[in-house]
This record gives sequence, C-alpha cells and structure tokens, in this order.
Amino acid sequence: MKYLNTMTVALMLLFLPAIAQADTLDTGDTAWILTSTALVLFMTLPGLALFYGGLVRAKNVLSVLMQCFAIACVVSILWVVYGYSIAFGDGGSMNAWFGGLDNAFLANVTRDSLSGTLPESVFVMFQMTFAIITPALIVGGFAERMKFSSMLLFSIIWVSIVYFPVCHWVWGGGWLAEMGLLDFAGGTVVHITAGVAALVCALVMGNRNGFPGTPMMPHNMTMSVTGAGMLWVGWFGFNGGSAVAANGDAGMAMLVTHISAACGAMTWAAMEWIRYGRPSALGTVTGMVAGLGTITPASGFVGPMGALVIGISAGFVCFFATSFIKQKLRIDDSLDVFPVHGVGGILGTLCAGIFVSAGLGGAGYAEGMNMGSQLGVQLTGVIATIVFTAVATFVSLKIVDMVLGLRVTDEEETEGLDINQHDERGYIL
Repeated sequence: MKYLNTMTVALMLLFLPAIAQADTLDTGDTAWILTSTALVLFMTLPGLALFYGGLVRAKNVLSVLMQCFAIACVVSILWVVYGYSIAFGDGGSMNAWFGGLDNAFLANVTRDSLSGTLPESVFVMFQMTFAIITPALIVGGFAERMKFSSMLLFSIIWVSIVYFPVCHWVWGGGWLAEMGLLDFAGGTVVHITAGVAALVCALVMGNRNGFPGTPMMPHNMTMSVTGAGMLWVGWFGFNGGSAVAANGDAGMAMLVTHISAACGAMTWAAMEWIRYGRPSALGTVTGMVAGLGTITPASGFVGPMGALVIGISAGFVCFFATSFIKQKLRIDDSLDVFPVHGVGGILGTLCAGIFVSAGLGGAGYAEGMNMGSQLGVQLTGVIATIVFTAVATFVSLKIVDMVLGLRVTDEEETEGLDINQHDERGYIL
C-alpha cells in the first residue's frame, strides 16, 4: 500500500505541468491586468482630455473635456450591450468578420468564467478601455466645430460599425488574425482607425473659420504637457497589459514603449531646432505621442534596438506628415490625429513585420513566415483597415448630418462651444 501511495504521488507530480497548462486563474496575471485597466482608462480620463483640452482655444476647452467624458460613458454602455460580443464572440460561420451577439449584455460572463488565466470580467473591462480611447482620439480631428449631439451619435455609430468589427478581425480570431497579422496593442485597431476617421471628419466638415490664415494657438500648454505625461504613464498599461499576463512579453513591451517615446520626443524636438531655431514644448510632447503610437503594434514583438529605430522614425516621419497635412494640403485636422496616430499606426504596423526578426532582437517569425511574407500580411492589414474605416466613417458622418446636422453655425463657432453647447465657461474672467 505504501508503495502504491508513493507511485500515485509520483504520477501526480509528473502530470502537474500538463495540468498547469489548462485555463486556470493566475492571481499575478490578474493583478497586472487590473492595474493595466486602470492605467488605460487613466489615458482617456484625464490624460487625453487634458492633452486635447489645452490644445484648443479657451472658449472650447470644456467642450473637449465633455466630449472625452461622454464618450467614455456611452462606449462603456455599448460595450456591455453588444460591443464585447461582436469583438470577442464566436460568430460561427461569420466569425472571420463578426463575433455575433450570443454574448450580448455579457450574458455568459460570470464570477467564475475565465479568459485564459484571467477572470473574464477583468478581460472585458481591460478591452473596454481600448474601445473608449479610440473614438476619443477622433475628437481631435473635428475639435471646435461639431455639435455635441452630433458627436454623440457619430461616436455610437462609428464604434459599432468600425471599432467593434475591426477589433474582432485582429484580436477576436477574425480573418486578419488568421492571416497572422502582428498588432500587439492596437496599431490597426486603435491608431489607424482613429487617424483615418479623424482625417475623413476634417475633410467632410471643412476647416475651422479662419484656418489656415488665423493663428489658433493652444490656450494652455501647461494643461497639455500634464495630459501628455499622463498618456506616457498610462501607455505602459496599454502596451504592457496587452500581453494579458505578467510575463516577459509585458516587461519587454514596457521597455520598448519607453524607449520609443523618448526617441520620438527628442527627434521631433531636434527637427524643430533645425528647422525653426528652437524646440517647443508642444513639439516635444507631440513627438512623444508619435513614438508611443508607432511602437504600439510592435511593442510585444520587437527588442530595444527595434524600439530605437521605430521611435526615431516616428519623430521624423510624423513631424513631416503634420507639416504636409496642415501646410501643404491645408486640411484642418485640428489636433493632428491623422499625421500622429494614423501615420504612426501605419509605420509601426509595417515596422513590426521587420523588427520582429530574431536577428534584429525581436521575438522571431511564426513558423512558415519570413520578413517578406510577414510584411505582405502587415500591408494587407493596413490597407484593409484604411479603406474600411474611410468608407464607414464617411457613411457615419452622412447619416449624422441627415439626422442632426454636423456643424455648429458660424456664430456659434465664433462664440465658442463651451457657451452655446453647454452653457458654461472653462474660466471665470
């Protein structure tokens, strides 16, 4: 009997590694994703709200803060009702494109249900914060001229027909995931969709009155720099949390995120120094955001060397993209969403296909893939996301325009959106 007991214990120890590989709750992973969830929400409220709020004129500061706040609320509700189901559900025969509605109202999410090593409730909340920040980024494309009611309706339609499906394509087991697209934390899902949408909004709505002849300087750079700092810190949860575990991928994602942000900031500042004779605080923090957005899709796949190249490239490319959009094309993407997030997302998604190479310090290609084939997949993902987002955004805007009208009147724009949309002032003079 003693011999049999010993054998039983030995067999249990032998099979423990196999047992551990099953979906079981990991408290370390759970604690990290809980923290990351708070960090990503912190990026929108108050980070992005303050960053954008300081960049507009004083008469519109409350309108921007209110838009970010309202988007956080309405998208949270939509995520519970049907967003999570569309993005991460099993769509059956339509799964390549659409996750279905079987999990609407989080019908199958319980205290005990798991998503990998996490409580599913934690995974739901973590992914909700990504859904919140993406339409909030678009606010920068139409700042200072869209009606608040129109902004709400547009955000509801856009997140439903663009963000939720694209999220499923890439992260929910859809067709881009099946192809092997590398998008660790949102180059396509977040930055390209938001950037392209902002550009379409700017084109459809037209320029602000007086642009580009009248200077429209940020009214409070202290607020914007503060918000930018919050974005930098929050981005560690954005990228590091996308490992969905407390492991080496999360650690490397945080490291390369910081490297790229620093390189982007210093490169943009250097370009200003060379071109204009002095660096600006606005340019430096914009370069930092460009570095963060560009490393996002690659963050879990590349090493420090790749992060250096990606960050420097982001500062350089996004700097000239901003000048080209505003000065050459004279498109009033008010807060430079497309040249920073859109262009950065495109650049980072393509760079992920290069610097994932083990020879360049990355995690290495998947079996059967090489640099050429991976770049083909990355390019397919970029083009598909751009085209789909542009068409769907245009349709969304036209629907809103027919129902509510998009733009405030010239008189209301001159007065400022704080007063005529919310009957409040940001500052008591």
